[in-house]
Amino acid sequence: MKDEFDLTSELVVLTGGAGILGPRFAHALARRGAKLAILDRAPGKAVQLASELREQHRVAALGWEGDVGDRETIVQMRDQIERELGAATVLVNAASEKSEHFFEPFESYPLKDWQQVMRANVTGAFIASQEFGGRMAAQGRGSIVNILSIYGIVAPDQRIYEGSVYEGRAINTPAVYSTSKAALWGLTKYLATYWAERNVRVNAVTPGGVASGQNDVFTRQYSARVPLGRMAEPDEISGAVVFLASRASSYVTGQNIVVDGGLTAW
Repeated sequence: MKDEFDLTSELVVLTGGAGILGPRFAHALARRGAKLAILDRAPGKAVQLASELREQHRVAALGWEGDVGDRETIVQMRDQIERELGAATVLVNAASEKSEHFFEPFESYPLKDWQQVMRANVTGAFIASQEFGGRMAAQGRGSIVNILSIYGIVAPDQRIYEGSVYEGRAINTPAVYSTSKAALWGLTKYLATYWAERNVRVNAVTPGGVASGQNDVFTRQYSARVPLGRMAEPDEISGAVVFLASRASSYVTGQNIVVDGGLTAW
């Protein structure tokens, strides 16, 4: 009996592949046999990740440096993928932006930074879904997975951020981040119904807080809000992405898998 989680027949396009979670998604998908095309704006990182995937998992993988919010970049990437690897069957929209003034208070938040974050988090997913999802609809098969945040479905508890530091800098969750992730959830549901008759499934994965360099104050205060009593490890989000990319989720569309240790249950 064939493994329902087998991805050897899938070609996954992953945007934001060099972020905190992107490489974990890439390795998890490659372990199941998926071919990967990875985009990230960080110089050299997508190419390096693709090389790691080829070496460690013996799968076809290519990397591109570029801006997900630039249509020309996405079109060129799509055309090259189709020439070298074939037609994409899975799109994972994981690109997410932190601007220069990302943690500024709401009252003084610069419009330029708002537009920059929305461009990457929402417009980028819109463009990638048009250029890759449209092709999937034409071929009658595909899966799109949008990476959200718990703060796109509930408001952040501002008390958690008192004394909280990330990599030496005081942090919060800005309104633009919550707004962009809520918008991406709206796009997910829209496309799930729009392309349903073409057998393109569109779903979301919502990670809770992931341990990635926060100070002890933040970790303790955040964990106190979580029924499982801790933050997520980066690899704990990947299983949901693999599920939605695979045949195991063939009757799942328009859904949001919340991987948050139970935070939103309280």
